[in-house]
Amino acid sequence: MKSSVITFPGSNCDRDMDVALKKFGFRNKMVWHQEDELPKSDLVVLPGGFSYGDYLRCGSMASKSKIMKSVINFANSGGMVMGICNGFQILVETGLVPGALLRNKYLEFICKNVFVKINNKDNAYFKNIDNTVLKLHIAHNEGNYFCTNDQLKEIEDNAQVAINYCDPSGKIGQLYNPNGSIKNIAGIFNKAKNVLGMMPHPERMIDTSLSGEDGSLFFKNLINNLK
Repeated sequence: MKSSVITFPGSNCDRDMDVALKKFGFRNKMVWHQEDELPKSDLVVLPGGFSYGDYLRCGSMASKSKIMKSVINFANSGGMVMGICNGFQILVETGLVPGALLRNKYLEFICKNVFVKINNKDNAYFKNIDNTVLKLHIAHNEGNYFCTNDQLKEIEDNAQVAINYCDPSGKIGQLYNPNGSIKNIAGIFNKAKNVLGMMPHPERMIDTSLSGEDGSLFFKNLINNLK
């Protein structure tokens, strides 16, 4: 399986993602944001970081990078595109997934481990993961997912909520909502479920000695579902 990780000025999790993808069997290429075309890919990843220093809205400048035209065309043709943290913000800015990502509820940068409940396994990203709850890591200042009531109804009707913040047992509630996201939403799909945006970082949880292994479950499952 071939993957591509897009690097923008200010990306700081692109190499982490490269390590994670290669560890679980992807043949990965790093793609600079000024490239015109994507290499042949089964998966494209927009990594975390602070693209363009988040000097405007987070992800807004990156969404206009030259490579994004190719990424959007790839996604619209059914290609698998995943955006993590800042990558999620870029997906929102391009319109590949609905909604907006606002400042965290308490206006503080959050960096900690969280639990998320898988809400929809009818897709290549989460299908066949035995676990319902994953322990992942978040590190963001603008991860507060928001959408209008009409958008929320459409998202829920189409089963586009991918994961929700929860407690270790899978209970969803405001006590377990780190950033104020509506309905504890931590990640969403587009309608076709080939595009996934999520704030938690699975690439930071791929080594039991250093962090945890729930990210490993995610990547092993993903490559097996793409084969």
